[in-house]
Amino acid sequence: MKILTVLTYYRPHTSGLTIYAERLARAFAKRGHQVTVMTTQYDPSLPREEMLDGIKVIRVPVMARVSKGVLAPTFGWVATRLALTHDVVQMHLPQFDAPGVAFRARLFGKPAVLTYHCDVQLPQGLFNRLVNFVLDFQNNMAGLLASHIVTYTQDYADNSRYLSRYASKLTPILPPVELPNPEPGAVAAFAETNLVHERKPVIGMAARFASEKGVEVLLDAMPAILQKYPKAQVLFAGTYQNVMGEQAYSDRLMPRIREYEIQGNWKFLGNLDPVQMAAYYPNLDVITVPSLNSTEAFGLVQIEAMMNGVPSVPSALPGVRQPVKMHNMGVVSEIGNSSSLASAILEVLDHKEKYRGNPEFIKEVYDPDSIAQEYEKLFEKLMRKK
Repeated sequence: MKILTVLTYYRPHTSGLTIYAERLARAFAKRGHQVTVMTTQYDPSLPREEMLDGIKVIRVPVMARVSKGVLAPTFGWVATRLALTHDVVQMHLPQFDAPGVAFRARLFGKPAVLTYHCDVQLPQGLFNRLVNFVLDFQNNMAGLLASHIVTYTQDYADNSRYLSRYASKLTPILPPVELPNPEPGAVAAFAETNLVHERKPVIGMAARFASEKGVEVLLDAMPAILQKYPKAQVLFAGTYQNVMGEQAYSDRLMPRIREYEIQGNWKFLGNLDPVQMAAYYPNLDVITVPSLNSTEAFGLVQIEAMMNGVPSVPSALPGVRQPVKMHNMGVVSEIGNSSSLASAILEVLDHKEKYRGNPEFIKEVYDPDSIAQEYEKLFEKLMRKK
């Protein structure tokens, strides 16, 4: 099968969406499919074409940037050429160019499948409202033109204003999740470098330092947690400096966080690569995902943690609450409620054996090869209809 995957950003850009797309594309290629990734040359130093892990990557030059998106004038021409020579076209939304790509696929009689990752809610401001309006319009046009839509969970679909419009052509498929095995001694070395001596328990949070991630909810929960566990330590993995559009948010929270840093109760780790994350998770007692809105649709870090036997405490957002409910590895807290988050974290810390779960089973469920097979079934069904 010749599969064309289209998205705005691909390697070496790092985000939940690009990691999902990369894992799935690699799984397709390993299963013998011919995979082409069409994306943008967001960094002029990147090659226009290259082979990565058996995948042909084609990058379209960028003329200008608009908010987090890009303008690439030749995107449509390249999409026309590639859609004509592939059996199925898969797009990752949100994506400004998706309607044009979906139209070309349908015009040439090829299935056009959207993978919808999350809603987009940009920070407040007149310009961002305009960008949101345009992106919502483009996403809706793509939804109308698509042959089928994939999302992570039915829970998220039922509560998404966008996805509920297309219930008749919607299939939930769990996301592909994998981690490398840590190098011998890496877990202990990570602890030696990053844990304050005898600081236990360890609470993990892996995210961008952004307002929708609910960092302040965890911050407000800290006094109650420290009352019972005075030596508790938060290890925050992810970008925390100069996050686009989040400077005011950072300025407001950092003075309080600095106090916890001085006391040894909080540490920023910065961005960690997959090998480093594989050493990070085993050092945690619990991970939390206190996100506040539907830009978070699942929280892949929960599954990565659970694969290492680490339970999770997410907020009760649709989709985000599902991993804990499905695998009984944690407790769901109320959205934006720091008291509820503290209580849930303390419940898990007090009864860790109760929430240990089955990491090996979870690895099998989210194995990229298994997820690729689910997509194959969908692609073949759509191609038979044609």
